[in-house]
Amino acid sequence: MNDIAARVEQARQAWNDGDLAGYLDLYDDTIRLHGYAPEAMDKSSVEGFYRAIFGALSERGRSSPVLTFHEILVDGDLYCCRFTMAGVQTGEFMGHPASGRDYALDGITIMRFAGDRVVERWSTADFLGLLTQIGALPAPA
Repeated sequence: MNDIAARVEQARQAWNDGDLAGYLDLYDDTIRLHGYAPEAMDKSSVEGFYRAIFGALSERGRSSPVLTFHEILVDGDLYCCRFTMAGVQTGEFMGHPASGRDYALDGITIMRFAGDRVVERWSTADFLGLLTQIGALPAPA
């Protein structure tokens, strides 16, 4: 496993251990995360986003959701993977009260590294599917 893949795996393990600070150490202070908000998120916004995730979408008996990586591709300073974040809606999320429902959120991300930290990230995830799973939106007919 190359250094970038090992670094991301270390961050994923921190996430799954409920260590948000350990996970966030993956990101450089200059991070620009695209795809989860209308404008690119800076480090402070990234931290707030993931604190909201940890506060509302954990797994039963855990302080965090479970993050699983599927296909992983590394090319130079770029890391790409398909991921699934799964758990239970245990708190308010996007204005919807805790439902106690299980969910699985699928997505794809590309990270650009400078040294051992991510400086730019592009992600997409099925938040519409997530909102349907937790009952915030009706399922399509």
